[in-house]
Amino acid sequence: MRTDERGLAYGGGWLDRAGRLRSDPGWVVARLTDRESVLLPFWQDRCLVSAERLPVRRSAVDAAGLLAAADEAVFLGLDAGRAVFAVDLSGRAEPEALALAGAAEAVDVRALVGGLGAADAAVQAYAKGLLHWHRGQRYCGACGAATAARDGGHTRSCTGPGCGRLLFPRIEPAVIMLVEAPDEPGRCLLARHRGAPEASWSTLAGFVEIGESLEDAVRRELAEEAGVTVAGMAYQGSQAWPFPAGLMVGFRATATSTEVRVDGEEVVEARWFTRAELRARVADGRPLGRIDSIDHHLLWSWLDRRG
Repeated sequence: MRTDERGLAYGGGWLDRAGRLRSDPGWVVARLTDRESVLLPFWQDRCLVSAERLPVRRSAVDAAGLLAAADEAVFLGLDAGRAVFAVDLSGRAEPEALALAGAAEAVDVRALVGGLGAADAAVQAYAKGLLHWHRGQRYCGACGAATAARDGGHTRSCTGPGCGRLLFPRIEPAVIMLVEAPDEPGRCLLARHRGAPEASWSTLAGFVEIGESLEDAVRRELAEEAGVTVAGMAYQGSQAWPFPAGLMVGFRATATSTEVRVDGEEVVEARWFTRAELRARVADGRPLGRIDSIDHHLLWSWLDRRG
């Protein structure tokens, strides 16, 4: 049974990204002076929020100072015909950024998930990820010349003579795996990663490397980190994870044996848990994975699968 993507944070955003319209510079500029347009301010990857810890939303026509002070303003999409922009104030000192936005504090988007609807959290994460990419792509990697935003901020182009290289936002895919034992009783493999608290257990995960399929990455990561080989696997779902540019791809896999040999570097301990043991952890108030992460859903779907 695949993970229900509607229950995953940072997906299902409510914006029409308007790919054809955003390629028209005149249209984008006009939206920045449209009284219906909305600005979402950020500072150094953090969302600027009100005293009620809700994301600040400013009207474009009432925030000329905010736009003038911004390092970047990128078009995110249309909300019922209203243009929505993310505005980066990272170049300003934090108190100045808060004052310009009329905000009370700067907060990590992940800390807001419990108080926002899934679609609203998706838009905030999308904005954060896109602004982060812009800050890291100010110069061309081929010739070193400055780059300039295009297409409403969804592309950057090199300004160097004879270059003109186009830069597009990059996604960094990672696999995350719920591994089952091959025999009864039903058990799943959880790991404790270096630096994690002693009682903190999570599913195994890792980035996809060049030249790998997703399935190749599952096999390699499990073998490298836990010494586990798998007999088969099935795709469960994916999750946007723009922190700063991830895409989490979930799998369920079946191990060929219950032997475990951790690498001692990234993973310091790994063990098999029965459903009864996981239910006991929940009863003690210990969460199964991050509440906003796909590993939470992988674990709960396995826990609810049988008995």
